[in-house]
Amino acid sequence: MRLTTSAAVAAILMSAGLGLAACNSGTEPADKPAADSRVESADVHPFMIGTLEAWALRDGGLEVPNDGSVMAMGEPKADVDALLTSAGVPTNPLSLSIQPMLVKTGNRVVLFDAGAGSAFGPAGGKLTASLATAGVSPDQITDILISHGHGDHVGGLVTADGTLAYPNAAIRMTAEEWAALQASGEMADLVATITPKVETFADGAEVLPGVTAVPIDGHTPGHTAYEIVSGDQSLLYIGDSAHHQVISVQRPDWTIQFDGDPATAEASRKALWERAADGDLRLYAVHFPWPGIGHVRRQGETFVWEPEGAAPHQAEH
Repeated sequence: MRLTTSAAVAAILMSAGLGLAACNSGTEPADKPAADSRVESADVHPFMIGTLEAWALRDGGLEVPNDGSVMAMGEPKADVDALLTSAGVPTNPLSLSIQPMLVKTGNRVVLFDAGAGSAFGPAGGKLTASLATAGVSPDQITDILISHGHGDHVGGLVTADGTLAYPNAAIRMTAEEWAALQASGEMADLVATITPKVETFADGAEVLPGVTAVPIDGHTPGHTAYEIVSGDQSLLYIGDSAHHQVISVQRPDWTIQFDGDPATAEASRKALWERAADGDLRLYAVHFPWPGIGHVRRQGETFVWEPEGAAPHQAEH
C-alpha cells in the first residue's frame, strides 16, 4: 500500500529513522561534517555521512521558463516573481541543477541516479568526468539506486552508442517504477539495454546495508527517496520530491508540470518539509543549487531552504 497523506508520509519517514538525522555523538553537529581532504572542484564536492565518504557530482543543469508552463502552474506571475525576488533569486529563467550523488559504503561504490547522459544534449553529460575527478571509474560502480525513471535520472545509464555506462553495476529501483519505465515507448532502447542489470525492490525496503528506500509519492508511480545511515548520522536523498529551492520549498502546494499526480506530490512535499524541519533532517536535493546539501527550516507558516554551511536561518514565529 502506498501512503500519500501527510500523516502517512510522516509515519514512513519516522519508521525509517529519519528523526535521528540531527544526532551526533562526535564534537561537530551533523550539518557540519568533519573536514574532508579529498579533491574538490567546480563539479565535485566531497562530504561525509557519518564515517561514509560521499560526493556530490555535477552532471549539468536545466533552465526552465517562469511563464506558468512548468513551475507554479496556474499561479499569478506577479506572485511568483515577488516570491523569487524576495528570496534574491532571478525571476526568469529558473535554474535547476542536475547532481547525482556517490557514496562508498563497505565494499560498495553506490551511485544515486545516473544523470541525463546524452539524452538532454548540453544539459547533462558531465557525470563521467566528475566521477573521474573524484577518482572513480565507471567500472568501479557496484550499485546504482534510481529514484525514478525520468530522463535526467536514467539517461546516463547508457552511453551515447547505447551500451551500458556502468557495466558492473546492479541497477536498482522500485518494482512500480521499473514497470512504468518498461511501459514508456520513448525509453524502449534504454530499457532493452539495462534489463539484464535491473533488480527491483518494494517500498520501504532496505536496499543495501544502511540504505533504506523511503517512498515519497506523486512524482512518478514508484518514486522513492533514499535514507543513508552511518552510526547516528543520516542523510535523505530526496530525488524529485522537489525541484526549485524557493518555489518547491516555500510554496509546496504550487503545481509543477513534472509531477504525474500533482495533488499527491504536493501533499507529499508538504509532509516531507514538516518532518524535515521538525527532525532537523540533513537533505540532498538533486535539483537545488550546487551542491544540493542542506536543511529545510520553518519560516512562519511555510518553510525555507538553508544550504549546508550557510548562516543558520532565524525562523519566524
